[in-house]
Amino acid sequence: MAMVLYEVSEGIATLTLNNPEERNSMTADMVAEIVTAMDAAESDPNVRVVIVTGTAPAFCAGANLGNLAEATRESLLGIYEGFLRVARSPLPTIAAVNGAAVGAGMNLALGCDVRIAAKSAKFDSRFVQLGLHPGGGNTWMQLRIAGMQTAMASVVFGEVLDGEAALRAGLVWKCVDDQALMPTAREFAAKAAAAPKELLVSIKKTVIDIGAVATHTEAVEFELGPQVWSTRQPWFRERLAALQAKISKR
Repeated sequence: MAMVLYEVSEGIATLTLNNPEERNSMTADMVAEIVTAMDAAESDPNVRVVIVTGTAPAFCAGANLGNLAEATRESLLGIYEGFLRVARSPLPTIAAVNGAAVGAGMNLALGCDVRIAAKSAKFDSRFVQLGLHPGGGNTWMQLRIAGMQTAMASVVFGEVLDGEAALRAGLVWKCVDDQALMPTAREFAAKAAAAPKELLVSIKKTVIDIGAVATHTEAVEFELGPQVWSTRQPWFRERLAALQAKISKR
């Protein structure tokens, strides 16, 4: 049985973690299939956006607890690769969180650029409950996404957030009824999927890198090069001409 289902449609690659009997927990085999799927998405000129989700009833229940009991630096890094491979993708990524996202599974969701949650989603760091220090950059991601209070509530006080609570906390962009999750994620992805792949990669890189820029003046200069580059691309000229034609008909 494939641990990760991979499907491409209309510029969107969907990766579905597929080990429901173990609630899609992160194993070495699953990590290997995630890496393979991401390699395929990034090398396919037709793929512009990646959606990550899980086969019901869970999104991803995290690392196998038996493996954690005998963890080493190397074994942890091996499991981390499952979410780090997604997090470092140059493509825009969306987590469609359909159930429990626990530990490494929460990290997988946090590592995506945008999270859309079903109401039944559960964001559960679970570190303090296990007597375990947070790992995989969980605290860093939560701090950047939702701020100090949410990070502390999650990793120190062990708060578990459902979809609506995660929306209020700023961890997710949208929360929808369970049956609307994948249609909503695909509709959300569609605008980006209609854009040129090279442009999306360039914009995502800018959004990531510009966090190190200190002033507005520096930010203007930082964006200037890639913006000028984009004006020289054929897709810009085509879209500009189409917009001008549309305006002239009014």
